Formats: sequence, C-alpha cells, structure tokens
Amino acid sequence: MKRPNILILYTDQQRWDALGANGNDEISSPNLDALAAGGTNFSHHFVQNPVCMPSRVSMLSSQYPSTLRITHMGVPVPEELITLPRLLKQYGYRTAHIGKLHFLPHANRDHRLPHPSYGFDVLEIADEPGVYEDPYRAWVRRQAPAQMDGISAGLPPNTSVWQRAMGIEDDIAHRGEPAGRHDFKGAIPFAADEHLTHSAFVGERTIDFIERSGDEPFLCIAGFYSPHAPWIAPQKYLDQYDVNELSLPKYPPDIDRRRPADPAALCSDDQLRSAKQGYYAMISEVDHYVGRILDALAATGKRDETIIVFTSDHGEWLGDHLRFGKGYPADDAVSRVPLIISAPGIRAGKEYAGIIEAVDIVPTLLELAAIQTPSFMQGESLAGLINGAGGQHKGDALTEAHGWKSLRTPQFQYLIHNDGRENLWDLQADPGAYHDVAQSGQYQNALAECRQLLLTRLLTMERPHLRTWTY
Repeated sequence: MKRPNILILYTDQQRWDALGANGNDEISSPNLDALAAGGTNFSHHFVQNPVCMPSRVSMLSSQYPSTLRITHMGVPVPEELITLPRLLKQYGYRTAHIGKLHFLPHANRDHRLPHPSYGFDVLEIADEPGVYEDPYRAWVRRQAPAQMDGISAGLPPNTSVWQRAMGIEDDIAHRGEPAGRHDFKGAIPFAADEHLTHSAFVGERTIDFIERSGDEPFLCIAGFYSPHAPWIAPQKYLDQYDVNELSLPKYPPDIDRRRPADPAALCSDDQLRSAKQGYYAMISEVDHYVGRILDALAATGKRDETIIVFTSDHGEWLGDHLRFGKGYPADDAVSRVPLIISAPGIRAGKEYAGIIEAVDIVPTLLELAAIQTPSFMQGESLAGLINGAGGQHKGDALTEAHGWKSLRTPQFQYLIHNDGRENLWDLQADPGAYHDVAQSGQYQNALAECRQLLLTRLLTMERPHLRTWTY
C-alpha cells in the first residue's frame, strides 16, 4: 500500500468559534468551511495547555505537558524527543515545517543560525512575523527589499533586552515599540504589499514544497502565525467586515457594568469590535491561503491521497472575561479550538460533538497511515470516529500547566490548584464560565465527581518505563 501524505494546517491562537463551520455567521472562511464539509469536524476539541510552546509539543508528541515536563513557556524542547516527523521518517516520509514551530524560545537567540531539525527534512521556521533575521525576512528581502520596514509585528519586550545585552542592532523598523507585539487595541492594516505577509510566506512556501514533492509520501506542517495579536491584516481582508455590524461578547450584567465608557479603552464597544475585525480578517487571509494550498494539492494529483488536518494551538479571549490573549484558567475561549480532519476514503460532512484532545491527533494520523502507535503516547486514535467504524471515546479533556489542572466534561469545567483551591463552572447554565459554583451546596456532588474523574485521569496517564523482562 502507498501511505497517505499528511498536511497539517496549524494556526496560532484561533478559538473554536472563529470559523463559519462552527456556527459563526459573521466570519468569512469558505475554504475551511468546505474542508469541514468534506471531512470530519470535531466541535469539542481541547488543547492540553493554553499557551504556545507546551501545547505544540504536546500535540506533536501525543504526550501531556506534565509527562514532558514542559508546562510553561520558555522551555526548549529536547532535540531527541520523538515527535510525528521523526516517527514518519522511518516509514519513508519526507517531512517539512514551514512557518511557526516554537520548539525553542525565540526572543534570545540568533535566528540566522541553523535550527535543530527535530526530525524534519525541510525547516523554514519563522516564529514571529518580521521580528527576526529568519526565512520569512529573507523571503521578503528577495522580493521587495524596500518594504522591509513594513513587515514586523513588533518586538517582544524580551527581544529588545537580549539585543541590547548582545550589542545587536537591527536594520529594520518595528511597529509600535515597545508595546507593538502586545497590542490588543484593534485592527491594523498591513504596512507592506499584501503578498508579503507572514501568511503569504507560509502559503507560498508550503505550495512550493507540495509541488516539489516526489513519489514518496510527505508530511508538511504549515505553521501560520495568524490570528495571533497584534491583529494586522491586508486592507482587503479588513474591508470584508463592517466593524459597526460585528457583535459584542455576551457579558453577564455584573461584568458588563465593569466595562469602560472611554471608546478607546480596552473592552469598550469600539475596541471590542475593532479587535474582532482584525482577528477575523487574519483568519480570512489564512483561509485564502488554505484555498490556494488545497488547489495546489489537487493540481499535483495528490489531494485524494492526502490526510488534511486543520487546527490551532490554543484560543483567544477576544474580550471574554474582559481579557485578551490566552492562559489561565483555560476556559473554553482559550482551550477549545477547531479541529477538522479530511482523509482519503472517509465519509464527508460528519460532525463529532464528543470531547476529544489534541494528544489524539498523532495516534489518529498514525492509524490512518497504517503505522502502530508507540506505547509512550497518551492520546487515543480518532480513526474509528472518522471512518465510520464508531467506538466510544473519552468523556473529558485535561488542560494543565505548572500549579494547576483543569478538567472539561460535557457540563462542567473543574479547576484545581496546587494549594488545594477548587473552582467549578456549570457550562450548561453559564456557557461563558463567569460564575464559580464550587462553594454552592447544590453542586457538591458534581464537584466530587469531577475530582474523582481528574484523579482517575491522572492514574491512566501514567507511563512508567517499560521493563525489559519479568525481574
């Protein structure tokens, strides 16, 4: 048998409901909606950590962050860690990663130096748009050197610290210093030509890899930075949205009263709508390049022999809870993300509403490629759900970081801290998770059940070293 190609379309910070296929009638995502209509759409898919680095390595290794001992940002992924590309290489796959990988801290290193391969044959890593001397900058400089000052999303603060300490002087301008990288105020037009964005880079280089691939099967991960803040997109994508027509978050009255009257302030009506415009525009731009990638795949004759995955590393509050960004306490806005899987020979247009986790993706791909799943992996294959064979899957999802763990069941989000504090949210009565009911007498049975579920989950997660013989 010829093993299938695998194409993973991986965005950054895309919440589960920022997709037309997931019921959002404000956003324009026709290519992703068509992908969902032609495959399986998992509407309750949860990541195992609500920030970039731990989530990404957890997904690609099918291990929980606590098992990897990578539960927060800034921990370099060990070069010898076995992840999907390293496994697939043993079966004749040619592997590539284009765009954002984020297996290393990026604010304190020289991006001109070779990156550890992590099992990939081709690496064109650009973890941030225009911030570093990396493949994205080189790609723009080759095409339009006069426009280099228009591509940076803004320096992360620690990058400025490291560059000053090392005596490095950058030769391009960075927007909005020093807060440009953490700008949540609203939509920002891309300052260079629209074909020079980071999303364009990821799209074009992914297409090039696909077109150059030969007869051997390939794995290609297209790592889009969008829709991560700051919300910068070409004007034509911003123009797809009438900012005055965009909806506002549904706040409980006590939260709504805390919002500022100043139209320029965070969480004012004007700012919330502008942020949503920019966020949606970035997704629409990604959607455009997804369409181009899929067209290129079809033109090479490989579409019908390729497994296609679309997902994200975590979500974005986008004003929910009067917050922007991601992280603790891992409510649905930041832990629940899209997952679409399209594969050769599977039934189209299926939606699965049960709870699944990002650690389930790699075992699924391995089973669909007729490759055994290593015993150290902690996810469960979704192949039976995709191909119609059925089967019962897990009933809860774990999201964790240093000092706390969150369990998401169909009705509740349960949170426990390392000092013993507990929180409980009833998501049937309170979908936004605004009101903690852990101290309510009527929820004590539910609290105990969630506590037991978490303890059981922790026991089943254990992966002791395999013994070599009986004693």
